[in-house]
Amino acid sequence: MRVAVIGAGIGGLTVAAGLGADGHEVVVYERRDEPGAVGAGLTLFGNAFGALDAIGLGDTVRRASSDAIARMRAGQRTPSGDWLVSMPSAMVPTLRSLHRAELHRALVDALPAGSLRLGQSAAVAAGGEPVVSVDGAEERFDLVIAADGLRSDARALLGLDRGVRYAGYTAWRGITGSGVDVHGEAGETWGRGRIFGIVPLPDERIYWFATESTAAGQHADDEREAMQERFGDWHSPILTCIDSTPTGAVLRHDIYDLARIPASFAKGRTVLLGDAAHGMTPNLGQGAGQAIEDAATLTLLLRNDEPDAALSRYDALRRRRTRAIWWQSRQMGRVAQASHPIGAGIRDALLRVTPPASMGRATQSIQRWTAPPS
Repeated sequence: MRVAVIGAGIGGLTVAAGLGADGHEVVVYERRDEPGAVGAGLTLFGNAFGALDAIGLGDTVRRASSDAIARMRAGQRTPSGDWLVSMPSAMVPTLRSLHRAELHRALVDALPAGSLRLGQSAAVAAGGEPVVSVDGAEERFDLVIAADGLRSDARALLGLDRGVRYAGYTAWRGITGSGVDVHGEAGETWGRGRIFGIVPLPDERIYWFATESTAAGQHADDEREAMQERFGDWHSPILTCIDSTPTGAVLRHDIYDLARIPASFAKGRTVLLGDAAHGMTPNLGQGAGQAIEDAATLTLLLRNDEPDAALSRYDALRRRRTRAIWWQSRQMGRVAQASHPIGAGIRDALLRVTPPASMGRATQSIQRWTAPPS
């Protein structure tokens, strides 16, 4: 089968590598000339690795990642450093962290030779026919997979777009220039309308992220300095992480998710995958994981079903799974970003009395991915 994949992000590369390994002829269109990964770092949970293992990519990604975070004390803290809740390490034994750039590189290396076409913008057919238009020329395929991100052009052309929504907060991300001693502790610190997160990377540097509830579209002349001002009096080693990040290397972007999940992930022989289908807030850490699940599910279904039947099953399975996680992530964001003193106080009090095992079970329920029955 001849397959076009639009977008060389995590989801697009994963499905292209999986289908390529199964013998399909895959072409990946990426509009950027240098499709470097944006976002600094990320974590992948057990569901992502279960999906990657199912299509033969698990060990490839494990080699690019570290399981150090799974052995650390993690959970939520207050700005003073007091623990609100600490997650038992046994509840996240498969959690791993890595640079987005390293994941991107590993997936590109897993593609069939010559399948990645950089600097080419591809448009889908509005009716869902397996045709893409590139620089005015049409090319026909058996299947088109649109993995072109949150603001997907393909979703709009297919008539499946229901808009995007500003989540109410902006985010900063950075990676320290050298190793930072985090004292065996990771996770998130929750303040009033602000969050700071710490994630160890394989090379001993630290990936960190921060959020603030604020109006969209704001920027500072020096984003690192803005971080120092906002989080300078929070517990150690938060300021050290910020100070250790090279000047000019702090990324900032406003957080958006899909206003509503599309009524369908497929139209004709064209299918949505990843953020194009279910772009969600980062509060559950499942954006990349759900894109990987999409890729594995579609790859496995196409091993056993004809394309039309496979797309129908994919749509039913993935909309049900991702709608729930998209909604839970949105609700978690509202709780975590609470800025009113009363709301934040109630949030913290509830976390303090929540048994860690209960938190762990809730986390594990999200991390369960089951391969589609053959």
